[in-house]
Amino acid sequence: MVSHTDQPFIAATADVSEGAQVGERTKVWHLAQVREGAVLGADCIVGRGAYVGPGVEIGEGSKLQNYALVYEPARLARGVFIGPAAVLTNDEYPRAITPEGQLKSADDWDAVGVEIGEGASIGARAVCIAPVRVGAWALVAAGAVVTKDVPDFALVVGVPARRIGWVGRAGRPLAQEGDDWVCPATGERYRESAGTLHPLS
Repeated sequence: MVSHTDQPFIAATADVSEGAQVGERTKVWHLAQVREGAVLGADCIVGRGAYVGPGVEIGEGSKLQNYALVYEPARLARGVFIGPAAVLTNDEYPRAITPEGQLKSADDWDAVGVEIGEGASIGARAVCIAPVRVGAWALVAAGAVVTKDVPDFALVVGVPARRIGWVGRAGRPLAQEGDDWVCPATGERYRESAGTLHPLS
């Protein structure tokens, strides 16, 4: 049984489909829209004016900041941060009309999704161009445009986004000490191998 304090909060001006699932203690703020079939885990925050498309899956403890746009069929793991006005796209070849000049319908294109791994963060006004995967605990800098997969723990910046370093679970850039990469906030140590990073503990 869900207690009163575990009920989700949905602002009066939010538009949440009856066909969406909103987890315990999740908050959906003013002017946000959550479409049919979307699944939001517990303890999420959907900020003002954010959009969650049909069938999108968002893991528990995730945060969509104001005016973030998450188009179907995106999949977000637990603890994902989507910054203000960031966009996860879903159309590889966007057009409003067909080559014959007719208005395109849902049958005229195939939606492709963005996948975001556990604990990853997408900065303000960044754009992830589907189909791509952003790895667990990775950090996409504000304004970056992601056009290819991002490894776990990678720090990527620019247009198109490129890796300039590594970040730990605390989100801080890691400092190299010999063969290890070390988090200045937690002391956690990582080791790089073949272009990927792995925690040592």
